[in-house]
Amino acid sequence: MTDKPLLPPLQDSDWPPEIADLKDGFASALNVYRTMAHHPDLLRAWAPLRQHVVKDTALGPERSEVVILRVAFRFGSGYEWNHHVDRATRLGFSAERIAALRAMPEGEDGLIVRAVDMLIDQRRLAPETEAALAEALGRPAVFDLIATVGFYAVLGYILMTYRTPLDAGIADVFSGTGK
Repeated sequence: MTDKPLLPPLQDSDWPPEIADLKDGFASALNVYRTMAHHPDLLRAWAPLRQHVVKDTALGPERSEVVILRVAFRFGSGYEWNHHVDRATRLGFSAERIAALRAMPEGEDGLIVRAVDMLIDQRRLAPETEAALAEALGRPAVFDLIATVGFYAVLGYILMTYRTPLDAGIADVFSGTGK
């Protein structure tokens, strides 16, 4: 992520007063949200969906990371890939499991990866895929999987358009993805 940002993340001194209440929470913690702070109304509207998709998802933290890493890989979003490799590693993912998400893993990870790919490529889940996911994960998790793909697709568009830089302490490992 060496490109100069098209729209740099806002610094504390430039933080919009209309979202001052978000500055001490999630919104100022990461460059992605500091970039989104250029549009305060969007960032405020984003907050409740972010809470559900990131924190309260029926997928749980591990399955959610599988979804996010696959979306990041497929979209070529180095920012999200790097951040979520870091997060997945802290959750106990092995380097081999993370690497497999760039290809086609076996088991439940493979089912999730195929679903993400189907949503990106066909913009829907085939009935048999939806049924397999509902059986394996539960129907609320299928909805959350779909929402997570959409959520991280939008973040990818924002991050890549504005060339948002990685946050301090996040290693740039994206070049290892082959993208």
